[in-house]
Amino acid sequence: MSSLLHLAAAVDQPGTPDAGTCAELALLAERGGLDFVTLDDCFARPGADALGVLSRLAPATRRIGLVPTVTTTHTEPFRVQAAVAALDRVSRGRAGWRIDASATEGEARLSGRRYAGPPKTPWREAGGGADAAAGPWDSREDGAGIRDAATGRFPDRDRPDRADLTGTAFSVRGPATVPRPPQGHPVRVVDATDDHALTVAARYADVALVRATAPAQAAGLRDLLRERARASGRDPRTLRILVSLLVDLGDGERAAEPGHGGGGPRPTARGPLYRGGPVDLAELVTAWHADGVTDGFHLIPVEPRRDLERLVNGTVALLQHRGLFRTFYPGDTLREHLDLGRPAADRYAVTGGTS
Repeated sequence: MSSLLHLAAAVDQPGTPDAGTCAELALLAERGGLDFVTLDDCFARPGADALGVLSRLAPATRRIGLVPTVTTTHTEPFRVQAAVAALDRVSRGRAGWRIDASATEGEARLSGRRYAGPPKTPWREAGGGADAAAGPWDSREDGAGIRDAATGRFPDRDRPDRADLTGTAFSVRGPATVPRPPQGHPVRVVDATDDHALTVAARYADVALVRATAPAQAAGLRDLLRERARASGRDPRTLRILVSLLVDLGDGERAAEPGHGGGGPRPTARGPLYRGGPVDLAELVTAWHADGVTDGFHLIPVEPRRDLERLVNGTVALLQHRGLFRTFYPGDTLREHLDLGRPAADRYAVTGGTS
């Protein structure tokens, strides 16, 4: 495990997300050096989708990673990969996508399906869709995307590899029609809250989000994810595991009281909630990281502007002073922030284009 923490924050707001407010929050998180921000979404929510909102934010930010929720159930992988790749290009390599599953009857009907299926089915479909979406990214070698370098036009038709995948819900045929994304693969994030999602995270995710109210619980989830990652043929060291916490920093330092500060997070219907002050939160983060139970934290402000400002100016500043978190971005891409390697584009060149 790296000696430095990984920190991310949500920029969610009540109701429909406002791009202007999201931009303010993302810039604040960037000032603190956070790895990435997330913006939640669901298949049936009205208004602009999270991917579209963060695409608008890309030119306004410079270094911070941008990770929208993308529902891969009921969604064609080719369209998903094209949209996520576009975010990676417009942000110059700072894109990720939080893979989610749609499990409700209403959302199934929106896509013309009669039922959503048992709980494991949407997550199996989401994982297969994520794998199929990533396939076209490996169908062109790095540097093979442009024929006319002077104008930046025309995909190089002489150097693609086929990317044919057939799954239980989707099939993808042929190479990508656009150049490979700057990161090769934009970073895949999965909220591994339930067992079906945990299986998908272990197999496909670069970053897994877990919910825990105590270090021992976080350690158990970390070990389970690593075990399943190894069983799926992955190197567990390529998986970053972040504890996801709701944070309410409006009550001040109250470490001695149960449910506050040093009392640790307490369970709620929305997930583990920390209440207290920025200093106590820094103590909690420091202790859990020192125990080796997590690579870092994904923090969800209860009141976005207030709590994120106190997080950056208080908690993060203290962690930086202790040498536990970066004071500047050493790289340009989200993969570099997370110390993740860039995937080689040889998946289909080696296999002949089949999977």
